[in-house]
This record gives sequence, C-alpha cells and structure tokens, in this order.
Amino acid sequence: MLRPMLRYWADLRSVAFVATYYALIVFVFAVDLPYWAWVPLLVVISLLSFFTAVITHNTVHTPVFKQRALNSLFQVALTNCYGHPVSMYVPGHNLSHHKYTQQPKDRMRTDKMRYGWNLLNQVLFSFTVGPAIFRDNARFAKAMRTKNPKWFRQLVFETVAYVAFLGVLLYLDWAKFLVFVMIPHQYAAWGIMGINFVQHDGCDGEHPYNHSRNFTGRLVNWFTFNNGFHGIHHMHPGLHWSLLREAHEEELAPHIHPELNRKALLPYLIEAYVYPGKRKTYEG
Repeated sequence: MLRPMLRYWADLRSVAFVATYYALIVFVFAVDLPYWAWVPLLVVISLLSFFTAVITHNTVHTPVFKQRALNSLFQVALTNCYGHPVSMYVPGHNLSHHKYTQQPKDRMRTDKMRYGWNLLNQVLFSFTVGPAIFRDNARFAKAMRTKNPKWFRQLVFETVAYVAFLGVLLYLDWAKFLVFVMIPHQYAAWGIMGINFVQHDGCDGEHPYNHSRNFTGRLVNWFTFNNGFHGIHHMHPGLHWSLLREAHEEELAPHIHPELNRKALLPYLIEAYVYPGKRKTYEG
C-alpha cells in the first residue's frame, strides 16, 4: 500500500521505524507498567528516537514521499518522534555544516572543543555548539516568514503539532511523559549532534576525500540508514541513503585514507574516548 507512494522502496524501513516509535508510545501510556520494565523500555524508545533523528536528517536531504502533502505530514510525525521541528534542521545542517564543513562558518565544526580529556569533547559537543545553532535557527525562521511563507507555515505546523503531542501525553501521565518522551527526545538531540563529532573530528574539511570518518559495518548501517557512509553523503548530499554504500565503494573507498574507512563503530569509540582516549588527526 505504501510502496507506490514512496520515492524509494527502501524507505519502507523509515516508515516502519516511525510507526514502531508511535506504537511503543501508545503501549507505555495505555498499559500499567511494572517499574522493572521502565528501564528497558526507556532504552528502546531512546534508541528509536535517535534513529528517527537520523531519518529526519535523511528527509531534509531527500524527501520520502512523492507527494508534497505526504512529506509535510511525515515531517510532523518525525517532529514528534525526534523532539524538534524537522524544518529547523535545515539552517544549521544543510546551510551551515554541509556548505562550510569544518570551516569557520560551520556551526558544528569540531575544533570548538578544546578539552584535554577527549571524552568530554564528545559528551559536551552538542551543549557547546547548540546555543549558536538555536540563535541561527531563530534568525532564519524570522527571515523565512516573509521570504518563504510556505516553509514558515510548515514550521508552524510542525511546532503546533508537537506542542499538542506533548500536552496530551503530559496530561495522561506526567511521570511517563518525563521518562518516555522527554528523556528520549533529549537523547536524540544530543546524539544526532554528537555523531557529527565522531564523523569529522581530526578530519580535513578541505580535502576532497578525507573530510569525514566512515563506518562500513552492516549492522550499524542497517539501524542508522547507512549514516556510516558519511563522506559520500557530503560529496552527494541529495543521494538517497539506500545508494550510499555502492557510491562509497566506487567513488570514495579507493581514495580515502584507511584510518577514515573504519568497519565497526564500537572499537573506534573505545579507542577515541576510553583507551587510549587521545585526540588525534586521521594521520595520527
């Protein structure tokens, strides 16, 4: 039923992840949960919220549906999953980070972080870059009110729907609201901004190939919609996520520095943030 409406059939997975998030939210608010079940459900919903943040990232680059009205509704659905209006992803990400990767105009450039303990650089990254991004977002929204009213109306649509979504769930159960809605949304926002540090710190933003760190493992890319192939995404931002692996292997893998073409994410995280936990460029 959905497949003919989609621009790429692979986005059945995207829609399924969003539907699963809503199903779990309905479940936790409809059922009298034993308290031992709260922690595992919190973990699952937090991860789902983060995965939908990745879907948000993909959506602002390549819309999911063929019809504009369906994309508008899908952005509202994603806003409630992710905890942030999807339209506001554009100024900080598309117009800043992609256009000026690791340069002074990139609000998410990693050289803003200067802690000696590299784990702090990762953990505090989103809190450091966030205020400037939020200020830019506010200025952008104000400008778009007259320059692009259609975009601004979509932003208002997403924002009003999100406030209503929060209001209903808060009314139903304030404790579940805090645990199963607000914490996952904060985690998703922290995670989607923090992954930028993993993908770019120590890389060369001006190099034609060595501007991004890539993770090619199939498991992590299944759950993150090929977000591990970040370098080729920067080279072709409009390329659908389902096509990134093939493009990476053809255009990027033969030229990129081996240190930036990692297979597994977890060993890198341990190496970069636990032991030896040293911050270094991709050349060592």
